[in-house]
Amino acid sequence: MSLNPANVICFCDPREQAVLPEPADLARLTQLLAGFAPYDGNFNVMDGTLHVVRASGVQAEQTHSHSEPSLCIVPQGAKSVALAQGGFEYDHKKMVVYAAQVPIRARVTRASPTEPFYCLVIPLNAKRLNELVLKVFPNGAPMGSKSRAVYVGDASAQIVKSACRLIELIAAQDNPDLLVPHTIDEILFRLLRSSAGAAIAQIGIRDSHMEKVSKSLHWLRQHYDQPFKVEELAQFAGMSVSSFHNHFKDITSMTPLQYQKVLRLQEARRLLQGRIMDITRVAYSVGYTSASQFSREYTREFGVAPSKDVVSH
Repeated sequence: MSLNPANVICFCDPREQAVLPEPADLARLTQLLAGFAPYDGNFNVMDGTLHVVRASGVQAEQTHSHSEPSLCIVPQGAKSVALAQGGFEYDHKKMVVYAAQVPIRARVTRASPTEPFYCLVIPLNAKRLNELVLKVFPNGAPMGSKSRAVYVGDASAQIVKSACRLIELIAAQDNPDLLVPHTIDEILFRLLRSSAGAAIAQIGIRDSHMEKVSKSLHWLRQHYDQPFKVEELAQFAGMSVSSFHNHFKDITSMTPLQYQKVLRLQEARRLLQGRIMDITRVAYSVGYTSASQFSREYTREFGVAPSKDVVSH
């Protein structure tokens, strides 16, 4: 399943020749990330300012999770990601910007004990991004196409070089509290100066459709187990019902109710696999009023009945 063409954009500055990252820079970034990820897992760096993900083998099953606004750079290995509609694979030749919180199904597709998969995740702070948008676009950000939750494009050699400097500062403890924010700003500037800048700017612009829908996504994640009315959620986001519904679906490829259902099922799976509650109690705890409906929707979502999923884990 391929990605919607609207999600495929270029992360290179249109005033410069598009150049893929140099092998030496990718090798250096891989080496640096290995210092923060000594074994498989997800590691926080500088109190969550950055994240490093490592996997030393190909994953047989997809992991279900939610994206957060972030830039992802993979210097070694490869990963496939499936969305509500479409999907993509990325490696050292591609970069990914997640612009909103959406359900994803991911699987590492290239990794080995000698050449593990590494991913550097740089969270995108909407408030800081908005401050930089005002500097990059003093006359207002150009209008882009419809906002999307995910953008994929050719990796930028300059951004990879900046990422190397970023991790070097942290590794060397060279005044990281002072210098790291400036290096992250440099990366954000380069994203905003790229051909993808108009789309990425929407993440930080106050009262943009992306910002308003993201507000509703955050509310749904905090209240996934509660019933709601779309009219009330639209009012909370500060949009008309028709506008809210259209932009919500453009960004997430789902309706609000479908989005909530995925949230419920993902939390249910976490509880079941952790053996925290039995199946019926899990169903009610995430907002279902019918255990049989829960079992049907769980099986459709994950391809296995909840009773069998508990046994397999």
